[in-house]
Amino acid sequence: MSRQQFEYHPIIGYRFIPNLKARIPHESGGYLIRVNNSGFRCNHDFIEQRRPGLGRILLFGDSFTAGDGVSNEKRFGDLLEKKISGLEVYNFGLPGTCVGQQYLVYKEYANEIEHDLMIIGVYIQNIRRTVAHYRYYKLFGKPGVALYAKPYFELINGELVLMGIPPAREPVNERGLSRNERESIEHPIGGRLRSWLIKKKLEKLVLRATVGWDPFPGYNSPTNPEWQLMNAILKEWIINHPQPVLLMPIPVFVHVDGSKNPSYYQARFRELTDALPNCILHDPLPDLLKYTFEERRQFRFITDDHFRQQGHLAIANSMVPIVENLLNKRYLRK
Repeated sequence: MSRQQFEYHPIIGYRFIPNLKARIPHESGGYLIRVNNSGFRCNHDFIEQRRPGLGRILLFGDSFTAGDGVSNEKRFGDLLEKKISGLEVYNFGLPGTCVGQQYLVYKEYANEIEHDLMIIGVYIQNIRRTVAHYRYYKLFGKPGVALYAKPYFELINGELVLMGIPPAREPVNERGLSRNERESIEHPIGGRLRSWLIKKKLEKLVLRATVGWDPFPGYNSPTNPEWQLMNAILKEWIINHPQPVLLMPIPVFVHVDGSKNPSYYQARFRELTDALPNCILHDPLPDLLKYTFEERRQFRFITDDHFRQQGHLAIANSMVPIVENLLNKRYLRK
């Protein structure tokens, strides 16, 4: 993501520039974004009261939910809205954010909005981002990246403590950070290397060579500090939320490709949702794996890990039955 589309926010770190309409350069040839008056990529302006005759979903996540690489109407949230009659989806997805920042988005913008269901889309890779204090971002129209501070939570004596507020407006010089702080930087994992490997027809060779490599060890144990922090944030968020919550782990492509074992992260999210009576788990990966390898390969861009329209459509199709069921049950209880 490039910071050009965003403006500073003293709590979250940044948000989209409100009411922005722009075409973003991309390997796809470019895509259109439309931002509402609250600073989020949503075709709806957020209003507190539910519209008569419409169900409403609040949707949270990072760039996979916000839809980097595709225009608004092609994202899984917008596709879900089209596939389920009488539904509107408020998309609070914000690229480059972690679960902690998404929780802050909820508290700043959403906790007074009437709705029927909240969906939290957790991109699996972001377990590393959740513990980070700094993150590199691409510079719009310029080579290289810049380092920015971000708000973050720490787990101190079993309690979540918000740190890094307000984050610095300007980029940070990594050389000026202490050794401990340098270790808390999330470095970008770009797609250029994979693009070169694909062109040289070496991608599968590299996957075979790294068969024992675990890209996300934070999920391997319920006592891992990375998972404990993410778990604590999600638990506090969901427990204090009055409406039903659908928790959806969004797999990375080493899981969609079938080259890495997803069982560890699946176990952690299953344990979390089993402990929360108001929370339902939806894991889309089994549905995605029903597609052929070549179909799954078309879910993502070549130099960009984000979903193409095909990937968003597959995610939306996976969500429709469970979302319809949850909404029907909620209306029946009224």
